[in-house]
Amino acid sequence: MSENQNLLAEQRRALILDEVRRRGGVRVNELTRRLGVSDMTVRRDLDALSRQGVVEKVHGGAVPVVEASTHEPGFEAKSGLELSAKEDIARAAAELVAPGTAIALSGGTTTYALAHQLLDVPDLTVVTNSVRVADVFHSAQRVAGQRQGAATVVLTGGVRTPSDSLVGPVADQAIAALHFDVLFLGVHGISVEAGLSTPNLAEAETNRRLVQSARRVVVVADHTKWGTVGLSSFAALDQVDTLVTDAGLPTEARTEIAEHLTRLVVAGEPADATDI
Repeated sequence: MSENQNLLAEQRRALILDEVRRRGGVRVNELTRRLGVSDMTVRRDLDALSRQGVVEKVHGGAVPVVEASTHEPGFEAKSGLELSAKEDIARAAAELVAPGTAIALSGGTTTYALAHQLLDVPDLTVVTNSVRVADVFHSAQRVAGQRQGAATVVLTGGVRTPSDSLVGPVADQAIAALHFDVLFLGVHGISVEAGLSTPNLAEAETNRRLVQSARRVVVVADHTKWGTVGLSSFAALDQVDTLVTDAGLPTEARTEIAEHLTRLVVAGEPADATDI
């Protein structure tokens, strides 16, 4: 990490979290030196990361929280993580959407960010099993009124998860009867061995149905999802056409991904992505 006193709190905490995960733990005095900020600032950052449940404070520093493969954070807990990365990913993913297409958005905080970027894309049909995503479009229509070219939104129904996704037999049956041009899929974890995974068994089955109903699959996931494995895998990497991620993805991970995926789009870096 380079010293920079002008980093925003969110950027500084992202750097701290990356360092904790990469090294397995850091000390406060190391962080103050590397970031060029006071002990008090670093301790406040560690307090914030601890409240989010991603680090554990120990005497003189912090270590990463090792989550069980069945642990499923709620939407609010996840929404505070990697905010800048998610916004960058959302903007890059939105560039892949052509007007007039039928798309699906799974549940998740990154697809929620993407939904905001799609409000001005005309004549979309949006299938989603996310209460939050559907509300983005519905709220925009309530504010602006029913305008020409506004998205048609299909909410699947189902049983609500902690991440505000709708899953289960009702959702699965609705999705199985539909066909869409591209699926934008948020994930809990992604790896070469486990593919795409989630800690929620019912959500895994619903995600399988989404993948099966899509002509193309685009995964939207920040770099912290790489190497994370949930309880249940629902798709292999070779079922994914495109991964849209952020610049924090390590070089070795990019090499591995390139061996399995057709396209890797790193938000903020030059890419050869074209409209789907």
